[in-house]
Amino acid sequence: MTVVATAGHVDHGKSTLVQHLTGTDPDRWKEEKARGLTIDLGFASATLPSGRRISFIDVPGHIKFLRNMLSGVGAIDGCVFVVSAVEGWKPQSEEHLQILELLGIQRGIIAITKADLVDDDLLELAKMETEDRVAGTFLANAPIIGTSTQTGIGFTELQTALDAHIPDDVDQDRGRPRLWVDRSFSPKGAGAVVTGTLTEGRLKIGDEIEFTPSNVSARIRSMQNHNTKQETVDPGNRVAVNLTGVDHNEIRRGDCLITSGQWHLSAKVDAQIRVLDSLDHSVDRRGAYFVYIGSAELSAKIQILGGQELEPGSTGKIRLYLDRVVPAQPGDRFILRESGRNETVGGGHFLDVDPLLPTTKANPEISTERLVKERGWAEAAHLSKIAGELVEPTVGRWVVDPKVRSDAEAELRRIIEAAGDLGFDIAALSEQQRALVELDQEMVVTGTAVTIGEPTSDLDGHPWLSQLRAAGFSPPGADEVNRGEIRQLIQQNLVIERDGIFFATSTVEEAAVLLAGGFLSNPDGMTVSEIRDLWSTSRKYALALLAEMDATGMTRRRENIRIPGPRLPNNVN
Repeated sequence: MTVVATAGHVDHGKSTLVQHLTGTDPDRWKEEKARGLTIDLGFASATLPSGRRISFIDVPGHIKFLRNMLSGVGAIDGCVFVVSAVEGWKPQSEEHLQILELLGIQRGIIAITKADLVDDDLLELAKMETEDRVAGTFLANAPIIGTSTQTGIGFTELQTALDAHIPDDVDQDRGRPRLWVDRSFSPKGAGAVVTGTLTEGRLKIGDEIEFTPSNVSARIRSMQNHNTKQETVDPGNRVAVNLTGVDHNEIRRGDCLITSGQWHLSAKVDAQIRVLDSLDHSVDRRGAYFVYIGSAELSAKIQILGGQELEPGSTGKIRLYLDRVVPAQPGDRFILRESGRNETVGGGHFLDVDPLLPTTKANPEISTERLVKERGWAEAAHLSKIAGELVEPTVGRWVVDPKVRSDAEAELRRIIEAAGDLGFDIAALSEQQRALVELDQEMVVTGTAVTIGEPTSDLDGHPWLSQLRAAGFSPPGADEVNRGEIRQLIQQNLVIERDGIFFATSTVEEAAVLLAGGFLSNPDGMTVSEIRDLWSTSRKYALALLAEMDATGMTRRRENIRIPGPRLPNNVN
């Protein structure tokens, strides 16, 4: 469904126009109806003659309710810009147009309302003035249609223009839904309901979702799109979401509905901004600012990147320090207002939602390659969040800058080659280095060691192994032996370790044969002392050998004696 907002000065007939197009009065509050003044956002929908559905967001025009207007135009496809034929272009007309321009809105239609209250010449003058005012903006070539809700003139032409000039684009489904909340309420017997315009991904009944920055979680019980129940809702649609597990008072306008773990939550953002040329002063870090993104109003501080101030009409880069986190991605549009002067300063789009460099060095642009270069090693999952697009890892779970990868590979080869023929202990490598090993076809992992090519050393002739074999059941220690070589000897089944004592594998096999013979003479089992004497060793070494045999099924312990196990040589049972 195409989402269209109204815009224009207060009392120029925006709500009445929407009601005439849709049959729904967008003014929801008694005070609005009594005063004839739109205070908050209103919502309605209509079916065009072509069969297309249009969703309208009616925004207030009065300067006092500008923040409500801003919360309604964050995710729209186009606008119906309203100018009264009686009053003509007014200050709020200008500010609304500037805001829509800064938000990057590309499509719109101009409705000259109250056309029945002026003659043809004045109506034509109103059209000409409006045409002059929108010259050079996205509305420069928009159709300008005179309308009257009293006589009905212009509405057929208006519907045709909506079909022709605001096409029904399909919003991209990136698989990570985001909905900026513009209403949170609790209908009788329905639990918590939030509304907004869904972007970036699909929602379906039963989804587990959460809200930021409140961090409350909930589950979707049901959904409606303009009073029609839906099992799923695609991005680009208005939706009312009925939730379980949360009270509507825990959620407010400006909160954002997301799915857990899919968005980077940021309170520091680098952005490009265009400063309005209508300002009579430059923009610098001094002052109290508000940032508007989605339906949120956020207090913010700013720093100018690459300078001290920005002149009216200029475009530059700034760093925004927000008073709370938002689920953001590059390309998100924003508006900046200064609260002290109560004026719109400018607006633009986010460039980097996870800036690393200090403001003195930062020169952001929307580029995944830049993000990788600044990080060297970037986890693909995190990179996908801050880049706003799916990024596949290149090394393990990372995306690696080409130069950083080349240097890391060279260093890895240097330390492996320096380890000699036996190779380098792979456990001593970092996780990133191990990921590089997996990708290098020349690197060979043997047991716990990695070499360049096949290992050439014969571990069977290792001096320490010869000592173990010669010592038999009373082996020497391993204090002077390289730990990596010990691991390789164990991995190749030449050495067995039990309780910190090392035996040659052939020694354990010899001990098992002797024990099998001992059980022939002692079928009811043997004590540790008897086995120790059989092996002519100390109790310490006997216990270690028996622990190995117990673990491998060659013996079984029964109280204070050992009996044959199923894996004892010669099938002694």
